[in-house]
Amino acid sequence: MTTILFVKTSSLGDVVHNCPAVSDAARALPGAAIDWVVEEPFAAIARMHRSVRRVIPVAIRRWRSSLWRRDVWREISACRRELAAQRYDAVVDTQSLFKSALIARAACGTRHGLDRVSAREWLAAPLYDVRHAIPRDMHAVERNRRLAASALGFSVTGPPEYGLHVPAAHGSGHVVFLTMTSRADKLWPEARWIELARSMRAPVVLPWGSEDERMRAQRIADAIGGTVLPRRNLEQLAKIFVAARAVVGVDTGLTHLAAALGAPTVGIYCASDPARTGIYGAPRADNVGARGRAPEVAEVLRRIE
Repeated sequence: MTTILFVKTSSLGDVVHNCPAVSDAARALPGAAIDWVVEEPFAAIARMHRSVRRVIPVAIRRWRSSLWRRDVWREISACRRELAAQRYDAVVDTQSLFKSALIARAACGTRHGLDRVSAREWLAAPLYDVRHAIPRDMHAVERNRRLAASALGFSVTGPPEYGLHVPAAHGSGHVVFLTMTSRADKLWPEARWIELARSMRAPVVLPWGSEDERMRAQRIADAIGGTVLPRRNLEQLAKIFVAARAVVGVDTGLTHLAAALGAPTVGIYCASDPARTGIYGAPRADNVGARGRAPEVAEVLRRIE
């Protein structure tokens, strides 16, 4: 039995973008045992993938801020033991950052990653046993797929398959607005969210993560008679997405998750290039907008319809 370890730790959108590479490996190597190292806040995504045998959570972000604590060092030691306990035929680091390369080094097996030119951080490349050249101008999904195929000895064929599964949910007719993102320049104006909701004439629900995001969601909800949801974890949000009439979101990992789960999804891009990191390969999803050009409400509405 072939054993494979994928290293893709963060962030949420990047973890979603790694799912097709895992699906490709499972299809090309029937019966392979596939494990995945991922940051603990995003471990639920890896667990949703049908072909993942074991998820190994890490907490680099949390550990880094508390390195003086004994319990943190115990967690780190336990994680290293878990990584070293299994001999893998291939360890594939699709993140290719210095921190992910260090995780790959802790695992037992031939370590694959991007070469100095292809990697996001060239310091990662010397830590791999085998380095692969993958063009940087590809969409992130295709870069992950190409790296996995090169490392594992198969060819990339067909459209991407995300392989994510959540329990079936009955549709409720609601529309999900994902108005939050990590960068202010990626936000869509609140007035346009309000105009979009009034044009759609459908019940709108708004998740949130931080207090600022909750306040923004509440302002929009108050204007349209929408509902600000209680705070939800990823598994709960996934069920809300698959039951939705539509999901509309800015450039955030949750928008990519909704599309990967098969929900009708529109991604709104204001400050980033959807050709590089937009929703990709999801048959019921589309992107609108561009770097430096926030889309008009009519453009978003056309994509939804």
